[in-house]
Amino acid sequence: MRRRVSCGTPDAGNRFAQGSTMILKSIFGLSLVLHASLDSQVSLKIDHGAWQQLSAPQREAALLPAVQRATDCIVQKFVGDPRYRADLRADEVNDLIVDSIAGCGPTVRAMIDAHDRIYGAGSGEAFLLGPYLDVLPSAVVHQVKARAPAH
Repeated sequence: MRRRVSCGTPDAGNRFAQGSTMILKSIFGLSLVLHASLDSQVSLKIDHGAWQQLSAPQREAALLPAVQRATDCIVQKFVGDPRYRADLRADEVNDLIVDSIAGCGPTVRAMIDAHDRIYGAGSGEAFLLGPYLDVLPSAVVHQVKARAPAH
């Protein structure tokens, strides 16, 4: 069951859903481009058995630096974009995030690869398109606000 988000206007929830669908489609397309353009030709030797013996918190801790690097890169590209301004609408935020992800291809690819090493082949793209993307817009907005000078 999907919850409907209401922001005071009758169609605000609908606009939110449209924006979410739009960013999801854009990110999915971007993931295909990233996969095709950044697919490493170097084969890494991975000891899956060692990762399997780690607890869930240990795996999360191992993945965290890659997630932080990818998110930091996206936030830097987001703020550095000439279209950035403090009063962006949700759909404009989503567009800037998609473009920022594209500008952080190697860092995002490294996060995907790290996830694949820790959780298994193919899990990185699912993580990018699922849990990571779910929280990315709010994480970017939060980090941008935290970096803004106080008035």
